[in-house]
Amino acid sequence: MPERAALVTGGSSGIGFDIARALGEDGYALTISARKPDKLEEAARTLRDAGLEVHAVAANMAEEEDIKRVAREHRERYGRLDVLVNNAGVGIAGPIEQTDTKRLDIQLDVNLRAVYLMTRECIPLLKQAGAEHRRAHIINTASIAGKIPQPGLAAYSAAKAGVVALTQATIRELSNEGVRATALCPGFVATPMTEWIKEHVPESEMIQTSDIVAAVRFLLSCSPNCIVPEIQFVRPGDMP
Repeated sequence: MPERAALVTGGSSGIGFDIARALGEDGYALTISARKPDKLEEAARTLRDAGLEVHAVAANMAEEEDIKRVAREHRERYGRLDVLVNNAGVGIAGPIEQTDTKRLDIQLDVNLRAVYLMTRECIPLLKQAGAEHRRAHIINTASIAGKIPQPGLAAYSAAKAGVVALTQATIRELSNEGVRATALCPGFVATPMTEWIKEHVPESEMIQTSDIVAAVRFLLSCSPNCIVPEIQFVRPGDMP
């Protein structure tokens, strides 16, 4: 059994990949999950080539059985869980009146329902870690859209607002068990997911994944007496 272990969904690229790499560098054995097997295995190979311990599990976060399988494989592989990073997400832009139910459902399922289900499946292991060192942590990638809802992103904004609320409820349920939770609420981050906006917001002017990684490392360095419910990341001039 490793001394520390972490599970990162949406771990094949962008924010999730960089968080996973940082956790691996900091001594965590890793499970990473993403929907596309080829892309996930490429990410895992990159991490393994850097000397990190990585288990990759391809899964669709819209499917409950896939979520259960990821949690189960992590438990069977490592036997412990100190950090859960619910990072998988999807955004589909469009006005409410033109959004069909399928596009609504996939955003609610991946961005909110999956966070709830993965958290539920991982709570027993997180409680065990919390009883051991009182530093178990759930990190949920929300969005600044969950704090400042955006036109054209109504479903995404609503789901991410739900993640913020879920995070706060989780704190109230689990903090006495040594399990903390934080919602990360970034604006545009320079990742493949924001390719659609780069004509209007240059990548060089976006929040960087290194900013998110620095925040995660800060959270994990806090004493057991310190809970940070959320962190907002905004660009200069973007404050409401």
